[in-house]
Amino acid sequence: MTVPHRPATTPHHPTTAPDHPPTTPHHPAGGHIVLINPNTSAATTAMMTAIARRALDGGGRSVRGVTADRGPGMLTDPEALRAAAPGVLAAGLRAAARGDCAALLVGAFGDPGLAELRAATHVPVVGLGEAALREAAADGTPFGVATTTPLLADAIAARVTALGLADRYTGLRLTTGDPERLSADPDALLAALEDAVRACAARDGARAVVIGGGPLGDAAEALRARCAVDVVAPIPAACRALTRLLGA
Repeated sequence: MTVPHRPATTPHHPTTAPDHPPTTPHHPAGGHIVLINPNTSAATTAMMTAIARRALDGGGRSVRGVTADRGPGMLTDPEALRAAAPGVLAAGLRAAARGDCAALLVGAFGDPGLAELRAATHVPVVGLGEAALREAAADGTPFGVATTTPLLADAIAARVTALGLADRYTGLRLTTGDPERLSADPDALLAALEDAVRACAARDGARAVVIGGGPLGDAAEALRARCAVDVVAPIPAACRALTRLLGA
């Protein structure tokens, strides 16, 4: 399934965009990176935290995962994204108040609460969606997105446009079926996402494909070895952005 993309009427090629607004954030030496999972699945938190730890291995930073107190098990529509933002903000403020937080990572592709956290804290804050989209579009690369959540197609396109990347966006390819059921079957999920990635490249002309979802982290890692096109896994992309911000 494909969602067509209409290019921006006035193409915009920004210079290297910052991963964080131009402030002077405080990040304690040796402090934790806190990964906030906006959904209530502790298993998803553990999976994403493990990926972040591997991505940051050797960087001298530990990663602590935090799970939302309440909300949906998956963020599959715009209302769920909006509902998750207050919980992300609250979790981030609690983490920052501990005094040992070096940076915050919002563990959802829709980046709920990202802007609010940046405005309310003095530590670097990175979102999966922003980091992965910027990495995929670097150097003017045409890129697409492969994901499982059709109800978020418009939100993803709007995020691409807001980041000034619409002229490089080749569109969205979707898996079929219920996202939660598909995510419960790792083999089926991997096969469906692989088909979507290949369609982004073969049919849409993408040279990089972002896997659109934090809970898709394990599949995104596996697809990097299975697909010829550059597959951008969002959690490692966010960790690379954090590494640049922290100067590590």
